[in-house]
Amino acid sequence: MKKLINGVEDVVREQLEGMALAHADALKVNYDPYFVVRADAPVEGKVALVSGGGSGHEPMHGGFVGMGMLDGACPGEVFTSPTPDQMYECAKAVDGGAGVLFLVKNYTGDVLNFETAAELAYAEGIKVQSILIDDDAAVKDSLYTAGRRGVGTTVIVEKVVGAAAEAGYSLDQCADLARKVNMYGRSIGMALTSCIVPAAGKPTFDLGDGEFEFGIGIHGEPGRKRLPMKSVDEITAMMAAAVLDDEAYTRTVREWDNEEGTWVDKELTDAPFASGDSVIAFVNSMGGTPVSELYAVYRKLAAECEARGVTIARNLIGPYITSLEMQGCSITLVKTDDEILKFWDAAVNTPGLRWGA
Repeated sequence: MKKLINGVEDVVREQLEGMALAHADALKVNYDPYFVVRADAPVEGKVALVSGGGSGHEPMHGGFVGMGMLDGACPGEVFTSPTPDQMYECAKAVDGGAGVLFLVKNYTGDVLNFETAAELAYAEGIKVQSILIDDDAAVKDSLYTAGRRGVGTTVIVEKVVGAAAEAGYSLDQCADLARKVNMYGRSIGMALTSCIVPAAGKPTFDLGDGEFEFGIGIHGEPGRKRLPMKSVDEITAMMAAAVLDDEAYTRTVREWDNEEGTWVDKELTDAPFASGDSVIAFVNSMGGTPVSELYAVYRKLAAECEARGVTIARNLIGPYITSLEMQGCSITLVKTDDEILKFWDAAVNTPGLRWGA
């Protein structure tokens, strides 16, 4: 294992220290427990957005803290869920009186710990809501998560709902919008290589020189299948088909009811893509794939969308939700409407995403 680290036990702390130094004008970092908040937190009267997850996916989530996206982020150890006390303390630090919205990727540890944090925050008198992100078209259930994993749509949700919160949306309005964007989104990923978690010191899985893994997760979870290497056009066409042909998906999610002070189960069913849809197209590097190759993926993705009557209204291309040094990419398509496009285009100013500000 060759990595730019000192001790394995110091990886997350030292990276947070570097982030705090690099972005001292924009961020504040708390070290006991770990969490990152925007420099002007709490913003009075504004709904605060908090997300989090294991480290190793940078710039997600800490790099998306700032005006127009998240108010706070909770980094766990590498590929390890943050703890309830991180989420609870972060929520207290960013609450400006309008409530806190937790955006939770669908991984068992994240879900359970954010649920505990929501209950603790509510007991402190903080209005809370928790929306699950579960957009991975590769799985319905896997060894690593109950239901679909939360992947690329997370970035789109954080951007769109972050802008809505800046514009004055209430907690319920932000939750409704986050739920809608998630239901409109589908993602799938692929890998050319594994990644190496520092604590493990070896690749998460073995992949031959002439193979690629189709449908991987962002922690190096195995995909749908392992296949002989193909051209970028062939691989992209497979990925586009997996997203565009994905059928309606019904899931039961738990959301917090501030009136009753308890969790309520909701059954939600999304709708497949269809000719005439307008989408945001997100082509993401898993960490080790250069942007030049992402553009080749986007070229073929755009052609596949056009052939199906799907219009790409906006795009995002680059390493925004990574898996350490894994070579590979993911694609995400999110159906749009006037509300989503308005807030996608709104100004944002974070270390990892910035425009119009």
